Amino acid sequence: MTLAPSFASTLRNTLTKDLRLEWRSKDAINSMLFFALLVVVIFSFSFDLTAEESRRIAGGLIWVALLFAAVVALNQTWARELRNQVLDAYRIAPSPLEALFFAKVLGNFIFVSVLELLITPLFIVFYNLRSIGPSYELIIVSILGNWALVVNGTFFGAISIRTRSREVMLPLLLFPISIPAILAMVSATTATLTGEGSAYLPLVFLAVYDLVFTILGLFLFQTVLQAE
Repeated sequence: MTLAPSFASTLRNTLTKDLRLEWRSKDAINSMLFFALLVVVIFSFSFDLTAEESRRIAGGLIWVALLFAAVVALNQTWARELRNQVLDAYRIAPSPLEALFFAKVLGNFIFVSVLELLITPLFIVFYNLRSIGPSYELIIVSILGNWALVVNGTFFGAISIRTRSREVMLPLLLFPISIPAILAMVSATTATLTGEGSAYLPLVFLAVYDLVFTILGLFLFQTVLQAE
C-alpha cells in the first residue's frame, strides 16, 4: 500500500520546485521589479514634494506599486502548472491540496518580500523618507501586508486560471476585496512614517484579515480546484 504524501512533504516539495524555477528564469521578479521601478521613477519626477509631504503619501505609493506589481507574479502562479497538465496531476494526486495552496502562498510571499526589499531603498532615496515613528512597525506592516496581498491573490488566481482572459480577471477579483487591507496598510505605514496617530488598530485589523482569509483559502481551495 502506498502512503499519501504528508502536508509537510507536499508543502516542501512544491515550494522548493517553485523557488528553483524562479531562480532559473527570474520571470516573476524581473517583471515585478521593472513595473515597481516605473512607478517609483514616474511619481518621483511628477511631484516636487517636501520631506513632510513625501512621508504623507509614501505609504499609498508603496502599497499601490506593490499591489500592481504583485499581480504579475500572481498571474504566473498557476499558469506554470497548466503546462504539461501539471495542474490536472495535482487534482488526482493523493497529496493534500491545502498543502499545495499554502506552498503557493509562501512562494508568492517570498517573491513579493524580495521585491519590497529591492525597491524600499529606492523609495527612501527618491522620496527622502525617514521614519518618525517606531521603525519596527514598518516591518510588521510589511509582513502582514504582503501576506494579505498574496493569500487572496493566490486563491483568486486559482479561480481565474482557466478563464480566457485571466490577466484581466485576477485584478477584477483581487482589487475590490483587497481594498480594506490596502487602507489598513497605508494607514499603518503613514502613521509610522509621520509619527502622527497610532498604527496599532490597522495592524490588528491586518492580522485578523490575514487569519480569516488564510483559513477561508485553505478551506475552499480544494472545492475551487476540483470544480475547474
